[in-house]
Amino acid sequence: MAKLTFVGGIHPYDGKELSKDKPIKAVLPKGDLVYPLSQHIGAPAKPIVAKGDHVLTGQMIAEAGGFVSAPIYATVSGTVKAIEPRRVVTGDNVMSIVVENDGLYEEVEYPAVKPLDEMSKEEIIERVKDAGVVGMGGAGFPTFIKLSPKEPEKIDYVIANCAECEPYLTSDYRRMIEEPEKLVEGLKVSLKLFDNARGILAVEDNKPDCVEILKKLTKDEPRISVKALKTKYPQGAERQLIYATTGRKINSSMLPADAGCVVNNVDTIVAIYHAVIEGKPLMNRIVTVTGDAIEDPRNFIVRIGTNYHELIEEAGGFKKDPVKIISGGPMMGFGIFDLDVPTTKTASALLCLTEDDVSKMEPSACINCGRCVEVCPGRVVPRLLADYAENYNEEAFLAHDGMECCECGCCSYVCPAKRPLTQTIKSMRKMQLAKKKK
Repeated sequence: MAKLTFVGGIHPYDGKELSKDKPIKAVLPKGDLVYPLSQHIGAPAKPIVAKGDHVLTGQMIAEAGGFVSAPIYATVSGTVKAIEPRRVVTGDNVMSIVVENDGLYEEVEYPAVKPLDEMSKEEIIERVKDAGVVGMGGAGFPTFIKLSPKEPEKIDYVIANCAECEPYLTSDYRRMIEEPEKLVEGLKVSLKLFDNARGILAVEDNKPDCVEILKKLTKDEPRISVKALKTKYPQGAERQLIYATTGRKINSSMLPADAGCVVNNVDTIVAIYHAVIEGKPLMNRIVTVTGDAIEDPRNFIVRIGTNYHELIEEAGGFKKDPVKIISGGPMMGFGIFDLDVPTTKTASALLCLTEDDVSKMEPSACINCGRCVEVCPGRVVPRLLADYAENYNEEAFLAHDGMECCECGCCSYVCPAKRPLTQTIKSMRKMQLAKKKK
């Protein structure tokens, strides 16, 4: 049988052996907790506390600032120290709530929850909304909106993105190994919203142990199937995942719902479980701290707002000074220059490397080899798009489907001329998206 996959893609060194076999370790923060008010796509959250207020773990400290927004909750007990701009991982200064941790971790009493069978669809969506759940794979889109398409009866598939194709990242793998029941139950919660849908747990076949565990847990679930996907980057990208699992295609102007699909990653689905089944808001996430510069690479369950310096300490510190530190994975993550920043809802990994291969590259002229076209999962011509972007030829860029680029980095990875194709195309795409917003 042909393996489930897509056309294009690459097979980079995955680096997962550094952290994948170590159990998740819980981290209790030591210093102040910083909660940026923009941890999601959409309007920033609005503070509902003031300097000097005492807060408890699980208490809402900022409410949604609009329809496309999400509330934020304290992850420790303590005193609001300040509401002021603080630097975040992107380098921007973002208005944030700073809480001085009292070390007591006193918690609010969470509201009683009804059994799932007794909850209406509206109640489920409201719980997800109130809990501040957003896409934790990196996008940060408020999850309640994704679970509320205009025509829910036309949703045929609810897909759990368990691929984790980005090199070095192993947080989803550890979640599937250690807490697979929460993933399955969270998927069942999502399925309750869509009467005609089937659930798919989509896992790359380099995780056979996860495939086996999930198949055992779902053997008596007629609406849920486990699909093993060919291990290839970017198998976990939304468009590629939908095609590999359902054969349906979407483009940049479409949403997954237009193809009858809803897609959420592992951590997001587990957050849905916590919100609906346990009545708890989104307060923590798993972060992979890894790379050859780290003494003890592993995954940590982190309270949102914890400083990155503390995670480095928990991982044993640096065994060698890193030359490059990346937030996220090496393909789609971005370099950072300051570790004095907080973890947020969308923080997935901290990758610390002793070599910076990219900065050593000396770009040269295109040799017309066609490799970028072969590996492009968006089926565009990256060489042409990069040329148009460099020359600010917006008309040609759009005419040659520049907006279909998913910025996966495959073309830059294989280019023998070492041209920064993805980065150049990404700049033009940002310009076009900004124009659309205006």
